[in-house]
Formats: sequence, structure tokens, C-alpha cells
Amino acid sequence: MSHPQNGSSDRTPFLHHHHHHPPTVSNGHVPALPPPTLSSYGLNSTLLTSPQRDHNPDNYDDMRLEFNHLIFSSLEQYLPPHLLNRSRDEKANYMTSILHRYLPESERIRIQKHKEYRQKIISNFTVDHFERWVNQTKFRIMRPNTMNQYGAVLDDFGMETMLDRLMNDFILPISRVFFAEVGGSTLDSHHGFVVEYGTNRDVELGFHVDDSEITLNICLGKEFSGGELFFRGVRCDEHVNTETQSEEIFDYSHVPGRAVLHRGRHRHGARPTTSGHRLNLILWCRSSAFREMRRYQRNFSSWCGECRRKKKERERLSIAATKQELLRL
Repeated sequence: MSHPQNGSSDRTPFLHHHHHHPPTVSNGHVPALPPPTLSSYGLNSTLLTSPQRDHNPDNYDDMRLEFNHLIFSSLEQYLPPHLLNRSRDEKANYMTSILHRYLPESERIRIQKHKEYRQKIISNFTVDHFERWVNQTKFRIMRPNTMNQYGAVLDDFGMETMLDRLMNDFILPISRVFFAEVGGSTLDSHHGFVVEYGTNRDVELGFHVDDSEITLNICLGKEFSGGELFFRGVRCDEHVNTETQSEEIFDYSHVPGRAVLHRGRHRHGARPTTSGHRLNLILWCRSSAFREMRRYQRNFSSWCGECRRKKKERERLSIAATKQELLRL
């Protein structure tokens, strides 16, 4: 990994990530919402055709819902005025009932099965057992990289073929569209690993760029606070330590079961995991063709933020000089 000098102590204040904890009952499970119904609102219940943009919608991310919580926050602005001040449960039931009109039961079952399968993968991931075996047998393993002391390379689990398919069948079609300028259409190798953060583990990750063209970062859990990623602009080797521009500042909070896909040269780091235990699966995807081509290039303004800024500055100065020459005529 390369280590730029700019760290998380940039122009933006530290952003605290607050976790909302849903209510539980005695068996430890989150109570499900009652079955949605439109009866209490009338059979002709509908949404408005235009959003009420002055209304500040509720946050539904801590509720157990059939659909993504962001759909409910977006849809709330279209609710009839008399429902806007109702409880979140009532509004969620109302919106769920409307969504059911347009989503076949077979599709709802498919979504639920995917959700259950995703949760099984997260809860049954075997790195904890692997680490325990390593400690018991004093077996020496290759750590993921020079910056992480806890975790393991996934090839040691026999996952090389699976990760190849993940790269070729899923990541490549996406990166071909969004990251073609950094070799996203010619990915041909990978390095996959898991990393652990928390008590008696790595706590944070310094500011750096990855040894990859494209990086997939999947949060596998478990329960934790902190650990936000901070991104600070894409850079070539020559400009990796240059100043961050205000428009390049972006922070991302991990959610178990979700992933972020980004350019390997996108400078980033991870803030401290302040409590709990965070486990992430990382897949560095590489392109030998792009790396070979990069050896013979000097300007990377198609993807390096600093190269692009300097190119615009040169163009501005050139235009200004031309204007001055024209004024003298």
C-alpha cells in the first residue's frame, strides 16, 4: 500500500456515526410490524402526484421492513397531508400497502430469501474459527497487507476460484461502465482478504491508496461503532501527497451486508472502530494491461484529480495570454 501524507485531519470535522438500536422483546428478536392494511385509511388510499418538499421525512433505517428503508424516506414526501404527523409505524404500514399493489408476491418472496441468505453469510463467516485454529496450532499465515495485522488472505480458505468468478461475473460489468479510465474493463487478477477491527484487533487504517485498479469493500459485521471510511480524491503516483480539494471530501459509514466499490487510487482511510467488532471482506481487482500502459504515460487527467486541476489551470493561463495578445493588436 502507498501512504499519502494527508490524513483524516483535514478541513472537515470528525463526523460521528450514530447507530439506532431497534426495540427488542424478551427473546431478543426485533418485533415485526403488524400486517399492512389500508382499511383504516380508506380503500382509495393513494399518494400525491407531487412531493411536499418542505416536509422533513422520518428515518426508517432501524425498522424491520420488507423494502429498503430509503424507499420509505423518499416516499413519505408523497403521503397525503393528514398522514405526515402519524407515527412511523402507521406511515410505514400505509406505504408498504401501496408498494404491495405494484410488487408481485413472488418478487417479495425472492427479496426476502436474498435477505435471509445474506444474513446467513454474514453470521456464519468462518474467519473467527480460522483465527482460533491459527492461534492454537501456532501456524504461520500470510497477513492481508502491510497495514493490517489481523485478518487473512482468502486464498488460504480455498476461495480463489470463487473470487475469480465474483470479479469476472459481477465486478467487471460494473467497473467496465463506471471505471473504464482506470482499467475497469480489463481486470484480470485479484487479491482477496478479510480484515478485522475492534478490541484486541486493528483499530483504524491510515490514509493510503490500494494496490489495485478497483477495490470492493464488503462489511460483514458484526456490531460496532465508528470505522467510517474517509475518501479524499483520486491521484496518480506523482500527486499522491497533494492537497485535498473541498469537492473531493467524502465519508462513508459501513453497514453490515452492504459494500462500496471504488478506484484503488482513490485516497482513503478508516477512522477508529470505537466499540464492537468490525469484519470486512476486501477484493483488490487488478489490470495488467492498464499497469503496463501507465508506465508510458505522463498525464493522467482523465482520472487523477490533481492532473485534471493542473490541466485546467494551464488552459486558463493560455486563454488569458491569448486575450492579452489580442488586446495589443
